[in-house]
Amino acid sequence: MALFDLPLDELRTYRSESTEPEDFDAFWDKTLQQAREHGLDARFEPVDAGLTTVEVYDVTFAGFDGHPVKGWLRLPAGATEPLPLVVEFIGYGGGRGLPHESLLWASTGRAHFLMDTRGQGSVWGGGGDTADPVGAAPAFPGYMTRGIEAPENYYYRRVFTDAVRAVEAARSHPLTDASRTVATGVSQGGGIAIAVGGLVPDLVAVAPDVPFLCDFPRAVTLTDRRPYREIGLFLRTHRGRSADALRTLSYFDAVHFAARGRAPALFSVALEDETCPPSTVFAAFNAWSHEDRAIEVYEFNDHEGGGSFHEAAKVRWLRSYA
Repeated sequence: MALFDLPLDELRTYRSESTEPEDFDAFWDKTLQQAREHGLDARFEPVDAGLTTVEVYDVTFAGFDGHPVKGWLRLPAGATEPLPLVVEFIGYGGGRGLPHESLLWASTGRAHFLMDTRGQGSVWGGGGDTADPVGAAPAFPGYMTRGIEAPENYYYRRVFTDAVRAVEAARSHPLTDASRTVATGVSQGGGIAIAVGGLVPDLVAVAPDVPFLCDFPRAVTLTDRRPYREIGLFLRTHRGRSADALRTLSYFDAVHFAARGRAPALFSVALEDETCPPSTVFAAFNAWSHEDRAIEVYEFNDHEGGGSFHEAAKVRWLRSYA
C-alpha cells in the first residue's frame, strides 16, 4: 500500500476535530471511584513455566465492577529488590497467551505485567482467560460497537478501568517499584496505554506503538479496515445514529487522554498503516501534554510498524526512565 494519508510535514502539525465532552474528567473520576469501591484482591500464583531466567505468576485482580481480570507477572529469576515495572496491554483480539511468551521486558531486568483483555483472546496468539460478563444492546460483531448507545455502557469503559486497576494490581506486588512504572502496548494496547497515561498521574513513561482508538471522527471515515470499519458497518444499518455514536466514542478517544498525559512518551507510527492511519496516531501524539515526547516514523510499513526494530528502540529509550 502506498502512502494514502496526509504528507509527513502536515502530519506533524495535524490536530483532531474530536470534541471533548464537558464532563470528560467527571465521567472518568466517577468510573474509577466506583471501581475502587471493590477491593483490588490481587492474587499472584507461581507458575512452573519451565523457565530458568524468568519467574512467572498467574495474576487475578478485580477490574471494572469487581469483575475478575487475569494477567501474567514476569520477574527476572532471583529478584530480591523492587524492580522497575512495565505494564503492557494487548492488541485487538489477542489474549495474555501462555506463561512462556513475552519474555523481553523481564529479560531487561524489569518486572513485566501483561493484562488480559476482557472478552478477547480468540483471534490470534495463545488465547485469553478473562470473560466480559456485561451484556450489551445490538452490536456489530467485534468489540467496537458493544454498548455504543451510551458512554456508561460502552465496552472500552470496562477495558480502560481494568487497565488502571491492572497498574494498581501490579504495583501491589512487593517486587515492583511503583515509582518507576511504565505503560506500553501495540495497536489496541497502545490506545489503552495512552488512556492509562491520562488516568494514572504518576507514571514515569508511556510508550504506545501504532496506537488504535485515536481520533475516531477521522478514523471511521478514512479507513475501511476493521476494527474501525465495525463502526461504519453498524451505522450502515442503524441509520441516523452517527452523532450519538461519535458522542459515546468521544469519552474513549485517546486524543483526550493524551491531552492529560503527564509522563514522557515515545510513540511509533507507520505511514502505510491502513488499520491505524498515521493522522490518527499523530492526532494523539500532537495532543500529548508532556513536553518530553518523541515519535518514531516507519515510512514504508503497514500496521506491523517498527516490529522488533521498535522494540529495540524502546529498550534503549526506557533506560533514561525506568
